[in-house]
Amino acid sequence: MDRRTFLHQAAGAAALARAATAQTQDLEEITIGNLGDRMRSGQLTSRSVAEQYLARIESIDRNGPTLRSVIETNPDALSIADALDRERKEKGPRGPMHGIPVLIKDNIDTSDRMKTTAGSLALADAPQPRDAAVVERLRASGAIILGKTNLSEWANFRSTHSSSGWSGRGGQTRNPYALDRNPCGSSSGSGAAVAANLCAVAVGTETDGSVVCPSSINGIVGIKPTLGLVGGRGIVPIAHSQDTAGPMARTVRDCVILLGAMAEGSHAQPDYTKYLDAQGLRGARLGVARKFFGITSDVDRVMENALAEMKRQGAEIIDPADLPSHGKYGDAETEVLQYEFKADLNAYLEARRTLLTMEKLIDFNEKHRQEEMPHFEQEIFVQAQKKGPLSDPAYRKALAKCQHLSRTEGIDAVLKKYNVEAIVAPTAGPAWPTDWVNGDHDTGGCSTPAAVAGYAHITVPAGFVHGLPVGISFFGGAWSEPVLIKLAYAFEQAVKARKLPQFLQTAAL
Repeated sequence: MDRRTFLHQAAGAAALARAATAQTQDLEEITIGNLGDRMRSGQLTSRSVAEQYLARIESIDRNGPTLRSVIETNPDALSIADALDRERKEKGPRGPMHGIPVLIKDNIDTSDRMKTTAGSLALADAPQPRDAAVVERLRASGAIILGKTNLSEWANFRSTHSSSGWSGRGGQTRNPYALDRNPCGSSSGSGAAVAANLCAVAVGTETDGSVVCPSSINGIVGIKPTLGLVGGRGIVPIAHSQDTAGPMARTVRDCVILLGAMAEGSHAQPDYTKYLDAQGLRGARLGVARKFFGITSDVDRVMENALAEMKRQGAEIIDPADLPSHGKYGDAETEVLQYEFKADLNAYLEARRTLLTMEKLIDFNEKHRQEEMPHFEQEIFVQAQKKGPLSDPAYRKALAKCQHLSRTEGIDAVLKKYNVEAIVAPTAGPAWPTDWVNGDHDTGGCSTPAAVAGYAHITVPAGFVHGLPVGISFFGGAWSEPVLIKLAYAFEQAVKARKLPQFLQTAAL
């Protein structure tokens, strides 16, 4: 492609996106607080907001730049919105989420007319008799489940050479900053949809990186909560020792409002906004996990600028403050995930009364190879199927190793040795070109320690590399959400790195 053609196509895509959103631009970058204020004043209703988001999904996600981030919209969304509008008039709002449209990942059960498939055609007609725990909480908060988002099929735990954001049911999700680039995964659709303003906020899930990576690469905020803070029932599993749902939003404030609606149990707090402190970096001690740097010199520049800003905001930066167990338990994590995947997925499929098993899913994929495996295989399924029960000594040994090295000799060790409140590092590199031949390109990232430990992790937009977003991570110990929220919000308010995507055909070089 010559330069003139490239510029013409890039400009054309941007113009198409602008024209397609002319009727819904009022929703661009709007926050939960803005929506609530306008609904209270009568400028907007839950129905009008839902209608505008649905129109935006139709114009951008399906007919415009075709992000393929939304796999299905809720046919009952508008009637639900009408009921919430009546309730607001009669009783007042339930809380900040009343009438707010939320997209959720297509591995989270909903007992309605939408499907839950984890992106696989094998589950397209499977029953789902009950809402997932997190969906029950969202509905109780007054949120509107607007639709389901596309994802890396089976939460990116099917093939060793997969393309993030691709599923047999939904096709390939694209990055709204550069359409030939990948949105990361596995919460690909949730990240791209939030970035493109197709919803107010979204829910993703993470086993290792599946909330924080797509949040970073799509230029939004993502929270991977401490394991157990958000209920896991009704989510298509990978591994119970690491799986959790997490909120994704354009701002830290919206992310923590959604977290408050999702959280449950003794450690849950109904209002995490009380930890939003624009001066939260003043006097904070932060450790730099320097071994996660070096992704590229451009990413390092963004990170160094971020650290310099934290110092200007009054933080004390301890550099380096590396994890002593860095890179020492990757094989053990893989072992744990494969054992738990087989056990947990079979249990989920039985509870959902699907008549399926992992073994039958492998057979299904082989029989439907053209639809399910046109680009990559199912090596992980096959490897997991060979594993024994969770009573196997090999599993128990690997799990103990993971927990010891990620916690005692990992995050806990750094927090104690350097007396720091949190650890900071680049979340991931910039988006790579989507590649169905070779699969995903590893651009690095710091998700593993908090994921394996089951500890809290927040990513916030930090800057751009060739027009592609890059996020910075704050992670700490168990139940450290309040501290991380304070730090992340202060950083966000100081830097304000978030920018609207322009739906370019390719990245600026």
